[in-house]
Amino acid sequence: MINYLKTRSKILMLSLPALVLFFSCTNLEIEATDSLLAPNFEGIATAEEAASQVSSMYNSINGYIGNQADLYALAEVTTDEMLVPTRGSDWGDNGIWRQLHQHSWTPDHQYITAVWNQWNELQLVASEVLDSRSASTPDSRAAASFFRALAVYVILDNFGQVPFRDTEAPPLADPEVLTGEDAIAFIVSDLEAAISGLPATGPSGAENVNVSKAAARYLLAKTHLNRHIFNGSGSPDAADMARVITLVDEIAADGYALEEGYFDIFRDTPDNETIWWINTQVGNRIWNGLHYNLVTPEQSGGWNGFATLSEFYDLFEGPESNVVGGGQEERRGGVPLQGEPAGADGTVDNNDDGIADGTNIGFGFLKGQQYGPTGTPLTERGGAPLNFTREYFSAVDGSPNLLDNNEITGIRVLKYGPRYGGFKSHEVFFRYSDAHLMKAEAMFRSSGDATAMVNELRVLRDATPLANVSEQNLIDERGRELYIEFWRRNDLIRFGQFTRDWEFKDPAAIGNSDRELFPIPATQIILNPNLVQNPGY
Repeated sequence: MINYLKTRSKILMLSLPALVLFFSCTNLEIEATDSLLAPNFEGIATAEEAASQVSSMYNSINGYIGNQADLYALAEVTTDEMLVPTRGSDWGDNGIWRQLHQHSWTPDHQYITAVWNQWNELQLVASEVLDSRSASTPDSRAAASFFRALAVYVILDNFGQVPFRDTEAPPLADPEVLTGEDAIAFIVSDLEAAISGLPATGPSGAENVNVSKAAARYLLAKTHLNRHIFNGSGSPDAADMARVITLVDEIAADGYALEEGYFDIFRDTPDNETIWWINTQVGNRIWNGLHYNLVTPEQSGGWNGFATLSEFYDLFEGPESNVVGGGQEERRGGVPLQGEPAGADGTVDNNDDGIADGTNIGFGFLKGQQYGPTGTPLTERGGAPLNFTREYFSAVDGSPNLLDNNEITGIRVLKYGPRYGGFKSHEVFFRYSDAHLMKAEAMFRSSGDATAMVNELRVLRDATPLANVSEQNLIDERGRELYIEFWRRNDLIRFGQFTRDWEFKDPAAIGNSDRELFPIPATQIILNPNLVQNPGY
C-alpha cells in the first residue's frame, strides 16, 4: 500500500503540471464549458500521476473537514446542537449563520453552494483515477473508490440527487443525475470495491490517517442504516439492518473497540476508537466558541461565536452547574476551578503532565463562571464576570434573540482540548463508538433489544444504565456521544426530528419536510437540465 501521507510532498512535486491541469478550473458540474475534465481526457498517463491525484483527494478532504463553515455548518449549525448568534458586529456575516439554525436558508447560501461544488469536484477527481484508461495501481483505485463513494454519499445525504459525469462521455454532455436506489447502488458498489482493495488497518494511530477496510465498512454501514431515508421508503429493511450489524462486527474484528477516557480520544495519540482521522488542524473546533479572554500560551484568545442550545445541554446527566468533579457524566465535561500556574516561559509543560502550563480551559460544555490559569475568575472585555449563560438575548432590549447578543450568552462546546495543543492536525472523523451505536440502532430497528449495547457505552462514560432503550433514547445517546462530529443533521432526519421545533427556528420551517434537503444551487439548475430543484425552493 502507498502511504499517501508520507509520499504526498514527493508526488506533488513530480506531477505539478498534472495538478495545474486538474485544479486550474473548478465547478466541473456547474458549467459544461468549464470542467476539470479536459476535452481530450483519455485517462491518467502514469501510476505516479494517479497516486498524486489520490494525494490531492486527501488534501481536499483536509480542507473540507477542517473548515468551520461548509459541511460542518450544514451538519451541525442546522440542528439543535449548534448555533452562532450575532454578538455586536461579530458573526453577523449577512445572516448566513442564523439562516442555517433557523432553517431559512435560500438556494444562493454560500455554504450550501460550497458543499455542492467541493464534493462534486472530489467525485470527478476520483472518477478520473478509476477511469479504465488510467494507469492507476490497485492501491490508487481502492482509495479512489472510497473517496468517490464518500463524495456521492455526502451529496445524496444533503441534496438528494447526484450529478455524475462519466469520464468517457463527451466533455460537453450534461452529467446524468443519480437519485434514490441508483445512487445507493453506486455508493455500495464503490465501497465494496474499496473494501476489497484497501488494507486491513487496526487502531494503530499514525496509519489511520489513510483510509482502510474499516473506514469503508463504516461508511457502508452508514449507507445501509440510512437507505430507507435516501430511497424514500421510510421503513428500514431487515436485510439492511442485518448488513449494518455484520459490518460493525467486521470493524470490531480488526481490533476497534470502545475506549474509556472520553476526551483522550480526541488527542493526537493512539486509541482503540479512531477508525479514520483527518490531517487537518482542530483549531476551528476549539476557538470558534471560546471567549476572547480564554487564552493559552500559544493562542491569544477565542473567536467567541459558536454555542449550543440549553435543551441540548439538558440531554446530559448531571446537576445544573458543570464544574469539574460535580458528578455529571463524563461526556458533559466540566469547568476547572483551579488551574495550573504558568511555567517560567509560559509555554512549556514543566510538570510533564501533558497539560500546557498556564492552561485552565475545560472540556465538553463550558457553562457558568470561567477561570484563569491559577483559578482566578475571569471577566469579559467590559469587566463583568465571564459567566456563560443558558439563554440568548438581545443586549438592546433583553428579548430572546440571535441578534445583538453580548459576549457571554450561550453554553460553549469544546471536544478538543487546547491544553494539548490548540492547532494539532488530528481531527477524528470516523469513530468506533458511532459504529457501536449504529449496530445498536440496527438491532432496535430489527425488533431486537439494544439496551445492553447502549448501557455498555453509558457505563463507560459514567452515565446511569437505562432500564430499556427506546427510539428517543437512541437519538439522545447519539447526540451525547457524537456531538460536533458531523452527524447530528443526518441522525435527526433518520429519527424524524429534524423538522421539530427548537429555539429560534423559523415557524414556517417547523414540520416542513422540504427542509430535510438543501436546495440545488441555482446556477446548477440552469446549466444541467437533468437536475430538478428540490421541493420548497
